[in-house]
Amino acid sequence: MSQVSTYDADFESYANMNAGAADCEPIQGGSIKKGSYCMLKGNPCKVTETAISKPGKHGSAKISVTGVDIFLGKKHEEIFSTSENVWVPIVTKTEYEVADISDENYVSYINKDGELKEAKLPSDSELYKELSDCWFDNNEDAQVYFTMINACGQSKFIACRIKGT
Repeated sequence: MSQVSTYDADFESYANMNAGAADCEPIQGGSIKKGSYCMLKGNPCKVTETAISKPGKHGSAKISVTGVDIFLGKKHEEIFSTSENVWVPIVTKTEYEVADISDENYVSYINKDGELKEAKLPSDSELYKELSDCWFDNNEDAQVYFTMINACGQSKFIACRIKGT
C-alpha cells in the first residue's frame, strides 16, 4: 500500500512516506534480463520474458517485460523505453532454523542474530504443511530450516530443507 503525504517543515512526516521506492533501485530498462527482478505495475516480479523492439522513425527502442509477482504468483506485463530508468526491488532470501512448531500454527525459529522468534503461518498453505511435515518427521534426527523471501516490506515462506539425518 502506498502512503503519500506532502512535504512540510516537519521532517518526520516526510520520512514516513512509503511508496516502496526505498526497497528498490533504478536500472536502465534495456538491461532487464529473464530471471532478474523488476517492479511491474507496482509489484515485485521475477522476469519470465523480455522482448526488445527496434526504434521507430520517431521513437526509441522499447522493451516488453513479462513477470510473475513473487508474493502472489500473478502475471504482469509492462512496456518501458530501453533508456528509461526502471525500479528493481531489492530481494533477499534468508534461511532460518526451526526451533519448534506448535499446534496453533506458530513456528518458533532462530534468526540470524541467534534470537528466538515466533511467527504464525496460515494453516491452509501448502508450504506450511510441507514445513510441519518436515519438522514432525525429522526434528529428532536432523535440523529443519525454512527460507523466506523478502522484498518491498513483504515476506513469504518459500521452501524448507532438512540438514543431517
